[in-house]
This record gives sequence, structure tokens and C-alpha cells, in this order.
Amino acid sequence: MKLSENLHRIGNAVVAAYLVVAPEGVTVVDAGLPAHRRELLAELASLGLGPADVKGVVLTHGDSDHVGFAEWLRREHGVPVHVHAADASRAKGGGKPAGLKQQMRIGAMLGFLSYFVRKGGARTTWLTEVVEVHDGDVLDLPGSPRIICVPGHSEGSVAVHVPLVDAVFVGDALTTRHVLTGVEGPQPAPFTDEPGRALDSLQALVGTGATWVLPGHGAPWGGGVAAAVDAVRAAAAQ
Repeated sequence: MKLSENLHRIGNAVVAAYLVVAPEGVTVVDAGLPAHRRELLAELASLGLGPADVKGVVLTHGDSDHVGFAEWLRREHGVPVHVHAADASRAKGGGKPAGLKQQMRIGAMLGFLSYFVRKGGARTTWLTEVVEVHDGDVLDLPGSPRIICVPGHSEGSVAVHVPLVDAVFVGDALTTRHVLTGVEGPQPAPFTDEPGRALDSLQALVGTGATWVLPGHGAPWGGGVAAAVDAVRAAAAQ
């Protein structure tokens, strides 16, 4: 799905990953679920590109619905996978289980679980090697992505700011569709380790001034990062 000239999304509002397309190649932000590999190949092919054009993957954090096809790209095509040092173990399968006390509606929850299983989420291939990144790093990848630490959802959660596409990729720092309730609009994400800390971390996004706010779950938000952060705070206060 083309969002703008250099920005594409694969997956959907349940689980999404993104492609930054530049003259020097492609940066993939998050890797969705394993079966999203087919969508990645189809999207690349539609651009006249292939896996050899992918220069790097940047993970916003190490949860299973974000590492998807990353190890396949790394192992089969030599693509480096970048993740914050504090989530390196999580991306290798060492993450702690999500909390059980979650708001949910049965229809939305079953829809998420069905999609998760259908797209291979029950057969996660964890990373075996990663390139560790830290707050403020500007990576030598297409679009020159900059790492912004937003701890809370996980200790090593990051956002990825790419000025080339006027976007900040936020992973699960916030969501625009709650996968367990189906409620739409900017709001705190479920399965968050430290909800209060995650909310406080959103302030670090505002300085990007990005138009696009791109979560791992939910529709792309094109109304600007400041408005998105305000909406999440309002939702959290309800």
C-alpha cells in the first residue's frame, strides 16, 4: 500500500510494517508476522525491486508481531536487523510474557488472534543476531532513520524518525486501533509493560514535527504528531 512517493505499508490495521524507499535502497521498519514476507516481496516487486534492495530492518521493539520475517531477511539475504540494546534479548525470544489483565471485547480479540495465527504468529522465528542501537543514533540506511527512545511498552521500545518521508514510526508506543477492543483512534497500546512510563515517553516524539505517525497496529495517522500525542493523552485520561 503506497502512502506517499517513498513510503509504503504492508499488512493492515491489525498488524503493519513499513517500507522507506530511497534511491539507495529500502529500509524496512518492523517485520510484522512471518507470512507478511509474501506481502513484502509483492510490494517490492511492484516497485521493480527485490530483497537485495533491502539494506536494513529497524525494529521498534522485540515482540513477536514485529520480528516476523526479520530473521529470514537476515539469514537468507544478509540484511542487518537493528534493535535497541534493551530489547535485543526480547527480539531473540527472551521477552517476558504479556500481562493477562487487558481490556477486551470478544469479537475484536478473536479477530486479532485469528489473524495472528493465520499469518504465522504461532511459529515465530526469533532473531539470532542483531545490530544494537541507542537513543539518538542516525543509521546509515536509506532515509537516514533516527532512533528515539520511547520506553514503556518495553524497556527498549523506540520510535524511528525518517525526515525523507515526514514520518515517525512508533511501533507500540501508541496505537490507532486497539487490537483487543477494536476501538479506533490514537490511544495507549495494550500489552504495555509500564503504561505510565509509555505515556510520558510520547513527549519525545513531538519535536520531530512529523506529519505521519505510523503505528504497528491501526491506521496510519496523517494529522501530525502533536495532535496524535494529545489524543493519546486524552484517551488515557478517560
